[in-house]
Amino acid sequence: MNEIVGSHDLLLVTLDTLRYDVAEELMAAGRLPTLERALPGGRWERRHSPGSFTYAAHAAILAGFLPTPVAPGPHPRLFAAAFHGSETTVPRTWMFDEPNLPEGLAGAGYHTICIGGVGFFNKRTPLGSTLPGMFAESHWEQSFGVTSPTSFEAQIECAERAVAGAAGPVFLFVNVSALHQPNWFHLPEGTRERGDGHAGHAAALEYVDRHIGRLFAAMSARRPGFAIVCSDHGTAYGEDGYTGHRIGHEVVWTVPYGEFTMNRGEWR
Repeated sequence: MNEIVGSHDLLLVTLDTLRYDVAEELMAAGRLPTLERALPGGRWERRHSPGSFTYAAHAAILAGFLPTPVAPGPHPRLFAAAFHGSETTVPRTWMFDEPNLPEGLAGAGYHTICIGGVGFFNKRTPLGSTLPGMFAESHWEQSFGVTSPTSFEAQIECAERAVAGAAGPVFLFVNVSALHQPNWFHLPEGTRERGDGHAGHAAALEYVDRHIGRLFAAMSARRPGFAIVCSDHGTAYGEDGYTGHRIGHEVVWTVPYGEFTMNRGEWR
């Protein structure tokens, strides 16, 4: 990362609430052509989330604690705040003295942009302002939220404008709300009464895949790009009687992850 930071625009996309099993099933079936093209080997990496719900996971991720590989570690990290005794900081780790990654990158000359999605990014309350407050520029509006069937398209339009208006290198963070409940409206036959489930979750991911190439294009138009695309946590749809997240269940802790570089102009 010491070679990447400074030379590349940086993109971090969290596909909020995306389950690993659903993501892997769709990838294996060829239903995610854009992400298949982008991810190394066309496959997700199976990892464990640092938190079981959005706020906890993002507080960790934005401090440099990305989802952890499932194999026994220790696993060297890409980014790390400087602190004594870290066993996952190695020479290739990009280190910062600031309390979080956006502020660390800002200190390295990056313009930092947050495009919020779920309520923890809506800036309507002190809590909803905490994570966006780490960034120099942050955006949220109702059309980005979980109740909008076109949330990701609205987020991308905002991101494209923000990146185009930046003079120097950019760190763009996008919290994608489309996977989160409610997601029934991504199914042609979906209804509020039938509610959410695996099928709506999968349809929402296919919706994201249809549009995410625009983000990759924006973040590799001016200089090479480096992207991280992952889930912050999964969610339960009735497994062992559980629904939702903020619980210690396998479908919540296990998440898909991918990182890759993008050549300049590769995603036109």
